Formats: sequence, C-alpha cells, structure tokens
Amino acid sequence: MTSGMRDYLDGPHKAARDVVRGRLAAHAELADLAVRLPRDEYRDKVLELLLESAADGLPARGYPKEYGGEGDLGGFIAGFETLAFGDLSVMVKAGVQFGLFAGAILHLGTEKHHERYLADAVSGRLLGCFAMTETGHGSNVQALGTTATYDEATGEFVVHTPTEEARKDYIGNAARHGRMAAVFAQLVVGGERHGVHCLLVPIRAEDGTALPGVTLSDCGPKLGLNGVDNGRIVFDQVRVPRDALLNRYAQVDADGNYTSAIENPDRRFFTMLGTLVQGRVSVGGAAINASKVALTIAIRYGDQRRQFGAPGSAEETVLLDYRMHQRRLLPLLARTYALHFAQAELVEQFARVFNDDRDEHDRRALEAQAAGTKALGTWHATETIQMCREACGGAGYLAENRLATLKADTDVFTTFEGDNTVLLQLVAKGLLTDYRESFGKLDPLSTARFVAAQAVEIAVEKAALRPVIERLRDVVPNRSDAADPDAGLRDDAYHSGLLRFREEHMLSGVARRLKAGIDAGDEPFDVFNRCQDHVIAAGRAHVDRVVLEAFQAAVQDAPEELRPRLHDLYDLHALATIEAERAWYLEHGRLSAGRSKAITALVNELCAALRPAAVELVDAFGVPGSAVEVPMVVPSQHE
Repeated sequence: MTSGMRDYLDGPHKAARDVVRGRLAAHAELADLAVRLPRDEYRDKVLELLLESAADGLPARGYPKEYGGEGDLGGFIAGFETLAFGDLSVMVKAGVQFGLFAGAILHLGTEKHHERYLADAVSGRLLGCFAMTETGHGSNVQALGTTATYDEATGEFVVHTPTEEARKDYIGNAARHGRMAAVFAQLVVGGERHGVHCLLVPIRAEDGTALPGVTLSDCGPKLGLNGVDNGRIVFDQVRVPRDALLNRYAQVDADGNYTSAIENPDRRFFTMLGTLVQGRVSVGGAAINASKVALTIAIRYGDQRRQFGAPGSAEETVLLDYRMHQRRLLPLLARTYALHFAQAELVEQFARVFNDDRDEHDRRALEAQAAGTKALGTWHATETIQMCREACGGAGYLAENRLATLKADTDVFTTFEGDNTVLLQLVAKGLLTDYRESFGKLDPLSTARFVAAQAVEIAVEKAALRPVIERLRDVVPNRSDAADPDAGLRDDAYHSGLLRFREEHMLSGVARRLKAGIDAGDEPFDVFNRCQDHVIAAGRAHVDRVVLEAFQAAVQDAPEELRPRLHDLYDLHALATIEAERAWYLEHGRLSAGRSKAITALVNELCAALRPAAVELVDAFGVPGSAVEVPMVVPSQHE
C-alpha cells in the first residue's frame, strides 16, 4: 500500500517533490544543523543549501520560461513544501528569496524589472529581502510608516524611516546576506499620499557592508529558525531612481504625475497584496509537511517502544497498542491527510488563477481559501508537534530526535504571512460579503421567507425541540441503522450536513448581530469588535467544512485499492471534528447525548482499525530517511 498511497499523495507534482527528497536524502546532517553549528556558520550553511536548491531548479519551476523558468507554479509550491521535511531554516530562507523577494519583482514589477532582476533573483545571484513588516505595524500593512517621496527635481524617490515604529523589523535575509530589499512604503508624490507601494532598494554592497543611509542590525536569537538572518532596516533619506518603483499597478512619470488603472486606493492596495498570496499558500503547505515529519517519528517510535503490560505478563505492551496513545496520534494523522488534500486543491486553484489571469472574484476566493488553509494548517502543526513530543516522552525532548527543533521552528508559522486570527477574519468577511450580496438579490417574498425561516430556527432552538427529535431518531433507527448501528454516523452526507449547518448557522447569526448593532446606530467598528469572536468562529467553521469536503473528494477520486483505507481515515477525521465541537451541536439541537456517545465510541473503533496500518500511513508521506531516522527510532521496515 505504501508506494501506491505515496504516489497518490504526491499527485501531479511527484517529480518536483522527488527532486527535493533526493537532495534532502543526500544531506544526512540536515536534521541537526541547528543543534550542531554556531549561529553564523549555521546561517552560511543554510545559504549554501539554498543555492543548491536553486541549482537543482526548484525556484525556476515557478517562473516564466523567458527568465530561465518552467512556468510550473504547482510544481514550484510542491517542491517548496517538501523542503519542510528537512531543516526549516532552509525552507523559510527559500521562501523569502524565491517566493517573496523574487515574487514581488514578478507580480508587482513590469518587463523592465523582470529583464533586469528576475533571473538573478531566481538563481540566488541577487539575494534579497521582503521589507514589509515594521516594528509598529505587522498585519496592518495599510498603516506602514516608511515613506517613499518623489523628488521631481532629480527624478528619484527618497526612502525614509520617520520614526522608530516605522523601522523594518523581522526581515529575513536582512541581517547577513541580503543585498536588495523590496520595500513597502507610503508613496508620496507632489505632497499627496497614494498609499502603500513597493520599491526595490539596494541595502548592501557586494562586500557585505551597508550602503550609505541604510542601517542594518540583527534581531538576535529567536525561539527557532536561527538559520534565517532576520534583521532590522532603517532608511535615512535613501535615494533610488524612479524606475525602482514596481509599477505594474501604478506609475509615476518624470514630471511627477501619478497614475493607476485602479482608481480606488483600497482596491488598488488589496490587488497588490493579492498577488503575493503565494506566501500563504506555501507556508500552510510547509506546516502540514512539518506535521508529517513529527507524526512519522512519533508513530514509528510508538510502534517500537514498550511500556508496562498486562498483569502477570513478562512482556511489555507496545505504546501504539494503548487506546489512549492511538487517541493522541491517529486523529491527528487523519487530519493531516485531510489538510494534505485541502492544500493540494488550493495549490491547483492557485496555479489556475495565476496562469489564466482570472478575474477579481476568483482572486478574492483564492485569497480567502489560502488564508483559511494557512490558519488551520499552521495551528495543526503546533498542536501535532506538541502532541508527538509528549507521546515520545523524554526521548522526544532530546534535541537529537528533531521534535524540539520542529516545535521551535514551526511556532512562528501561526503569525507570519498573516496572524491566524486576522486571517480567519478575512475569511469570514468574504463570506459575509457574499451573504449580503445573496440576500440583496432576493425579491420581497423570498426575503420574507428567509426572515421567517431564521425566526423558526431560533424558536426551535429556544424550545429545545431538536434534542427530542434527535433522541427519537436514535431510539427508533431506520432499517439501515438496524442492520448497522454505525451506518448513519459513517455517512458522508451526514458529516458534511453537520459541518455545513454549523457554518451557515454561525454566518447568519453574526450577520444578524452586525445588522442589529448598525441599525441601532452604533459605530460599525464597535459593532464588529463586539462580534469578533463570533466572526472568527464562523471563519473557522467554513474552513473546517472545506477541508472535510476536500477529503471526501480525494477518497472518491482515489484508486480503488486505496479507497477502503482512505475512507477509514476520512471517517476518523470527520467524526473527530464533530466530536471536538459536540458541545456546540448539543447546544443547538443537532446531537443528542446518545448520538454524541456513539460518535466517541466510533472514533475509538476507527483508531483501533487504523492502528495496524499506522506505520504504513506515515511512510506514505515519503519523508526522506535522514529526516526521520533519529536515534530513538530504528529504520522503518516499510520503506
């Protein structure tokens, strides 16, 4: 099963993944670079590995053929995600260089920028930074303080850091290696501000010294990812030529006239940021792959390590045979498969949207899906790696066994490329916009019916009638339930129906709260702030449903011989997701106490059913041996 499952998981980009696997397998030392090397040596080694990945053609996959690339966005992201099987500093530095810096040139620049810089950025000959985040502003990019003021007399932009809060902070490649920065700044032309735009600003000479007017400093030791040279940048009236402006969406001519095809400044800003959605797509995928590494280590360890045993028996029991150990790891394994398939759908959607230059609606839908998948994928990595560490006991705490480094290196994933809480707000706001538009299209009769249905929904919940109906269904099963008590609980339509109900109920509820507050005359910001927890919960409910249905589709599309095992994994994921929210379903009359207990019992049964295949299921991830053959685990027999 392992090879067939691996091929199915790798999907259409298997070749790109295998190139990276081969490189990782050739570097047995990758697993402990952070532990073994002093900081500066570690950073230089990470740079060396970055340049090797460029020589292997990894970044070129995602760039146009006329600049030495292959025009394969999906393959580029698949290869990037696979880097997360190795040292995560290499993966993050690759993301900064090939995803963010080169991506800004490609997506925000025009042909003159592409011709001059792109081939060097993609090859690693020109090392760069993505200077967006500031000390005082992270996610709120529209409020950045750095300025780029056009000097009509000289035809130059003057880039300046007016306050300490406007200092560029946490910038990858800035402390040691970067020679140029894609700087996001407030564009000022003729005394008028035009919002945030991006300019290419040299920051270092070839000998590594800072250029005049540029102050560079190191952010210092971090919780993890110390192979990435994060630094701070301060600009003191630094002059760059007019064509330093990446001008795909806005131009400034020699006379100081600002023009843009997108007149609305807010729309222009979000269009510019939308072109950089690749970062979120990539980080989410990398986090999911880091989870695969942790699960491979922990499940292999649990399949070998023995502890205690039956009274009177001389033989101790294998950890993974304990129900609680299965409960700790196997639902996380099932969710990792679910997120893998959701991420695969997202990557294909990303490639379609950018290759076909789709319309704004498609791009907004992609941004929302990328935001949601990134949030759930990175939170999942944090939870999974911690649980794997605990499941390996003291051995999991030793640096040589990788889990400590994985835990430290992935911790920041939940906040870079967008704080997860903010990202789920983005998801929910998009849903509320669609909700409002759909509601606006209803005729008066349909509107009245909608409002009446909402009123009935609320009344039924308040009367607590649904639990009574649910109990009757449980006590008097239909024919299929009588033949198989679990038949209803393993029904795909039942799972998606519950998750869709939760999503739609939360969305309509928050819409009612927002409308009621605004109708009462309250300030919109205050109204939204009061509902913020509800908004975020609605966003998460939506992404949970999207992930579930991606897994359903993957099971249906799988080769016939893989479907039974995948369906067990799917059912475990679906029921564990419902079980985690059973308090909400009980409150809203969608589960009875009896059915809730039956779900818990079935989750236990599915864990037991999947236990014999657990090692094969993690081996199917295809994590190279050097990344998971840590001292506490003997090599898998399923490779």
